[in-house]
Amino acid sequence: MWWSVTTGYVPITQTAINDANPCPIEILKGEGSPLSIRCTDIYHPVNPVPVDTTSTAMILDPVSGRVEKNISFVSSSGNSVVYMSNQAVYLAYSYYEDTTKFFLGFIKKEARDLFPGWVMDKVEKLAGYDLSQQTKMMELQLILQKYQSSLKDDERLKLENELNNRMADYLKAHLRDLQKTGLVKIGLDSFTVLASGSVPGQPLNQFSLDEYQDNLRLATTVGQSLFGWGFSGNQGESANDVYVLDKDLKIVGQVLDLGLTERIYSARFVGERGYLVTFRQTDPFYVLDLTDPAAPALKGELKIPGYSSYLHPLAKDKILGVGQENWQVKISVFDVSSASNPVESAKYTLDENWSEVLSIHRAYLQDSSHEIFF
Repeated sequence: MWWSVTTGYVPITQTAINDANPCPIEILKGEGSPLSIRCTDIYHPVNPVPVDTTSTAMILDPVSGRVEKNISFVSSSGNSVVYMSNQAVYLAYSYYEDTTKFFLGFIKKEARDLFPGWVMDKVEKLAGYDLSQQTKMMELQLILQKYQSSLKDDERLKLENELNNRMADYLKAHLRDLQKTGLVKIGLDSFTVLASGSVPGQPLNQFSLDEYQDNLRLATTVGQSLFGWGFSGNQGESANDVYVLDKDLKIVGQVLDLGLTERIYSARFVGERGYLVTFRQTDPFYVLDLTDPAAPALKGELKIPGYSSYLHPLAKDKILGVGQENWQVKISVFDVSSASNPVESAKYTLDENWSEVLSIHRAYLQDSSHEIFF
């Protein structure tokens, strides 16, 4: 991944973690300007997060090949998103808050009456033990399974159904408390960490982030595939949010609950507008007014068959969407001249069931001067 800045080029690499010999990591080899990263030079979040790669950003002189500055941080090949503006590099990484604390809180607050005193005594003691999250979760499951195995079949089924029903209500009330996206802002001038923060949910890709007038806009999906610890109350529960963060990565504005029970398929920010597509059965195309960072608002919505998994600004007030409808590739042009009344002004269906643009944005090329795209 490469970006151009005034002083050179900014390549960002991902290196798989070698468990047998994790450090030092050789990023550049050969003559001229080799680069080796020590473990103590790699940033990592305070909270434990799943990682399998190390990402390294550097300013590279294109003439001499010399590395001017560099910075490294842990990342995940499946859960990390990197976005770069003219001023900063942003790393977004998804993680879960303490799942054991979440479940213990549910049992103590919402399910205490379903268990005898000895079970709750064990749960209370477990909450106070200094153990890892994984160990606590295993112990909690053992405590509950031991009690459930002592019940008759009909009593056990009744307990499981009641737990799942109560968990569904608990998840709705705490939809944004468990799954988070951590954010790190790295300034291009100093190549140091300028700020860090977090928002609920998980972004789709780099187009879910955008910096505009020192604010970061970020679109996330919350509540999808939360966990699999024997409760099914979360099935089908999801929502989509857009957050506006200031230069210190503090949330200053938000739009919540877009496309309930759906997830984000594509996102794009253009100036003071945001465009979002969520999908489950129909394709809601949302237009957001982001003029006031402290009061972002949903302005318009258009529901059409199929979905768009890639959005691109064609021209003023025209957004291109590439996706699928009835298992065929569909190209749509959305007229957004009226933010409150977006219209699908043109549609073309290809006699193909797949396009690389659906998953790789680099497969799209636009020549605005000749008003054509490929």
